[in-house]
Amino acid sequence: MDLTAHLPALQVVVPMLAAPLVLLLKPRGLAWAGATSVALLSFCIALVIAVNVAGGADYGYEMGGWQPPYGIELYVGAFGALMLLIVTGAGALAMLAARRSVDRQIEQERQPLFYSAWLLALAGLTGIVVSADAFNIFVFMEISSLASYVLIAGGPDRRALPAVFKYLIMGTIGATFYLIGVGLVYMMTGTLNLADMEARIGDVTDINPILVAAGFITIGLALKAAVFPLHVWLPNAYTHAPHMVTVFLAACATKVSIYVLIRFDFFVFQANLSDHQGQFSLFLLPLALLGILIASAVTMFEGHLKRLLATSSVAQIGYIILGASFLTQEGLTASAAHLFNHALAKGGLFLAVACLGCHYHDLRVSQLGSAARTMPLTAAAMVICGFSLIGVPGTAGFISKWLLISAALDSGPYGWVLVVIILASSLMALAYIWRIVETLYFKPALAVPDRPGEAPLSLLLVTLAVAAANIFYGIFPQFPLALSSAAAEFLLGRTL
Repeated sequence: MDLTAHLPALQVVVPMLAAPLVLLLKPRGLAWAGATSVALLSFCIALVIAVNVAGGADYGYEMGGWQPPYGIELYVGAFGALMLLIVTGAGALAMLAARRSVDRQIEQERQPLFYSAWLLALAGLTGIVVSADAFNIFVFMEISSLASYVLIAGGPDRRALPAVFKYLIMGTIGATFYLIGVGLVYMMTGTLNLADMEARIGDVTDINPILVAAGFITIGLALKAAVFPLHVWLPNAYTHAPHMVTVFLAACATKVSIYVLIRFDFFVFQANLSDHQGQFSLFLLPLALLGILIASAVTMFEGHLKRLLATSSVAQIGYIILGASFLTQEGLTASAAHLFNHALAKGGLFLAVACLGCHYHDLRVSQLGSAARTMPLTAAAMVICGFSLIGVPGTAGFISKWLLISAALDSGPYGWVLVVIILASSLMALAYIWRIVETLYFKPALAVPDRPGEAPLSLLLVTLAVAAANIFYGIFPQFPLALSSAAAEFLLGRTL
């Protein structure tokens, strides 16, 4: 039996079916081993899909053999393949590194529930990516959100509870906005299939409900994606979550919402609404610029290491949105590439934080003086991933920032202003990353670690591997760039 054609369905079904089974594995080692095996299998499926898509194929899958719009369709093209790599890669690597960190932060009897929620979050995020049905995107969005609430609240930090509550409220508002928009489109077209929506919107005589729907969907997904100023839930949620949960969610959760936002607007609305391209750009461009500047400025003065990195994610989301707002091949390629590269950089940084958290209870930057003396490999990984976040040449982050600068210069007569803003924010990133480096290497020690030495080997090896990947994809970026370019070409092709 050839399973290749069934890979989009298996991408979702495998972690979803495994989640309740992991819950039954009471010994903590078995629960971790089971969840890790499933996460690795999901990554392998995503890798096979990505290789085939890079070779020119795409995946369309009809659930139960029912053709759309009557049945549920799954679809994976270049953009979806890239996102699946990000989501499953983050899930698998974080799970490989998670055991010792989870043992320290999650009570033993609650660990099977924790790993089960992890797999549900993974299934929900992959389901969002592969779904070609607007309502099923909402269903998977809620699955991933509910599982994320459990993961964030499951740690020892009681400050996670109000953070989760804020996340719940904001996430619910975003999902409600999205659902209202989908309902309006369904009312006017009679279909929930994205491709069928695109075909039927052109036949709608009264276009005003469609315009309202586009506004609701865009705002709802922007809230889910933590686009400035709708980001207020993100810093606290990432700061107070267990370390490995932060690694997983920071690497991919908001990016999936950005993926849906870009896909929906380019696939459905911009192909049919004559003024929507300009409205999309005018709405997102200033928000992206404000997010880049304000979030970078705020990050410079953050004292807690996790909160500093969480706040910087808002600026990085701004870069992704900025590229998409150009509505050009170069801009969309830069956005897609930065989705991948930021996942590498930020995932590596939070992995290094998890390493530090094994020996330091207080993760304020000021309390980590001379940590590089006892944890030199962890400090080196943090420096490499920090340089990638800045966009230093030779790292993955440089590739996408260079593409973004090139797209900005080609965007119009005022493109140089955008370049100045990008460079200014990069200098701000240099300032707050250097503050971390200076503390780790040159500041006197104010706190004594629990014990000298590096983090547990499994956690340290994954951290070093991600740091090495930041260098590798900075030198050999061909594979993610090929998927990013193909995704941009496909999205623009839908608007012609």
